[in-house]
Amino acid sequence: MMSETGKPEGESQEIDAAATAAAEDAATAPQSSQWNAGAAYDEAVGDAESAGENPHDARIAALEAENADVKDRLLRLAADMENLRRRTEREIKDARTYAISGFAREMLSVADNLSRALDAVPEEHRADESSGLKALIEGVEMTEKGLLGSLEKQGVRKLEPEGQRFDPNFHQAMFEIPNTEVPNGTVLQVVQAGYAIGDRVLRPAMVGVSKGGPKAAPAEAKTAAAETGAGQ
Repeated sequence: MMSETGKPEGESQEIDAAATAAAEDAATAPQSSQWNAGAAYDEAVGDAESAGENPHDARIAALEAENADVKDRLLRLAADMENLRRRTEREIKDARTYAISGFAREMLSVADNLSRALDAVPEEHRADESSGLKALIEGVEMTEKGLLGSLEKQGVRKLEPEGQRFDPNFHQAMFEIPNTEVPNGTVLQVVQAGYAIGDRVLRPAMVGVSKGGPKAAPAEAKTAAAETGAGQ
């Protein structure tokens, strides 16, 4: 049997029922959403009326408290982000400065071997051109100079502690030298050169320090420490 719409009567009834349900859902949805949005406000108003207070004042107070809480959270977040930025910049700077520390320390051993090789050549053979050692010595000296120059370009600096007050942060005492003419604890001899990279010691200088002299004055000790830092 056909309905007025030209479709079978059963199918037409199903379509009408679906359309009616959709219309009812559309009519009730805004009301439900409106009720959910205003539920918190209605509850606050009800509490204020029960307590005999102005509901608008209560709402304003609640909003001000919420605003203060959000502001505090934002300030804390901004402070955390600033600390993170500074820490990241410091870590990047340290990584750039000290990334080659291990490699530079190994190269110092090579420089030491070159220096020992030069020291092992007898003085009488240094100027003897007929033996061929003069050219070899000059080549080794140039190699050592080039190596140290390359390390210096990377921030590695040689420590010059001789004549300065002994500083355990940069020097390693190997022996004591009796001397009453200089303040006690003055570096008189450098056994092995020390090096620093940035603000850190790459290798402490092995030194001999004076013993038996007068104590260094506090001002003199501070000046010597300052000179050590400046020389590095």
